Amino acid sequence: MSLDPRTHAVRPDLADVRLAEYVFAPHYAAALPYRTNAPVTLREQRATDSVVLAELAPGETFEVLEVAGGHAWGIAPDMGLVGYCDASVLELLQ
Repeated sequence: MSLDPRTHAVRPDLADVRLAEYVFAPHYAAALPYRTNAPVTLREQRATDSVVLAELAPGETFEVLEVAGGHAWGIAPDMGLVGYCDASVLELLQ
């Protein structure tokens, strides 16, 4: 099965555990639900000059699979997009 990394949380080093039956990855992660507390840009890569995928509004859910270097990688479930955003605008949902 071919998975699109823009819509499926799959990288060479990490994948969403919900995709384990479809793809092999060295590591799997379970998504944690966060909420945006400010507008934030969802990008294809960590770099601030990478392709913009979407703008997330305050209050939107973002399912985080990894936080590193001030960026979170995960899924914007309302849009069905996978990307990176600024981790400082996210708060863990209880």
